[in-house]
Amino acid sequence: MQQRKLGNLTLGRVHELIQPFPTREFFPDTTPEDWAPHEQWLIDEGALTPDGANIILPMQSYIVRTSHHNILVDTCVGNHKERPNRLSWHQKTDSTYLDNLRAHGLGVEDIDIVMCTHLHHDHVGWNTRLENGCWVPTFPNARYLISRKELDVFTSVEDPAAQPSLDDSVLPIVESGQAELITSDYQLDDEVFLEPTPGHTPDHFAVRLKSGSHHGVIAGDLMHSPVQCLHPEWRPRPDFDPAQARATRERFMAEHAELQSLVCMMHFPLPSAGHFQMQENGFRFIYDRIDW
Repeated sequence: MQQRKLGNLTLGRVHELIQPFPTREFFPDTTPEDWAPHEQWLIDEGALTPDGANIILPMQSYIVRTSHHNILVDTCVGNHKERPNRLSWHQKTDSTYLDNLRAHGLGVEDIDIVMCTHLHHDHVGWNTRLENGCWVPTFPNARYLISRKELDVFTSVEDPAAQPSLDDSVLPIVESGQAELITSDYQLDDEVFLEPTPGHTPDHFAVRLKSGSHHGVIAGDLMHSPVQCLHPEWRPRPDFDPAQARATRERFMAEHAELQSLVCMMHFPLPSAGHFQMQENGFRFIYDRIDW
């Protein structure tokens, strides 16, 4: 399994699966005319099926290795979870995710920190595993960093993208004592710290990386498709606060284009990482030339 250096940090991807979603259900405010100018290049990049009917979203995590920690950012879908509205996720039992983690030379006991960018069910699923009928932390030695604000909101307001995972993937972590409830401006050290990126969820955060002159960021679900670089106003259905999410996307692209950050996306086509490049009508995502 290939990895990538960012200064003194080492980055890797842990891939679980690729999921198609109906294009206009996922972006419900768009029309066929909106998509027409973009269909071919999105198909060429692997972001749309050849007929344009579905967007294609990888489900993956990122590993960050520092001199002190093995960090896992988000934990994908998970096994044995009740997800009847997503049949490919429902009661899944495959070993793909943990096999791909082991391909990086890491077992579950080697993860020191799990960072949950937000609490949607496709980002927290491997937080837990089923053992003797009980949900237990998958990573027994890890601290799980979870936004206190986000947890408070989603335990009081039902959200269809978060509610399924609270009981089986989030609250068991809190009950285990391994959760560290944080604010979204938390700083682990000088190399790894959080950037508040609210809107998609109430307290969504990105994970900022800095080593020497090298900047990187793991963006969580701030954006789902590279077409949003040109159209940050396009609302994906799961956005909690669409206006705030749009403003966050616009600010985020401008800031990280200026920093020349390596931007690691969760759901952009593989290899899913690259840089924002400003152009006349917005931004374009230029994929990293390293296949990792």
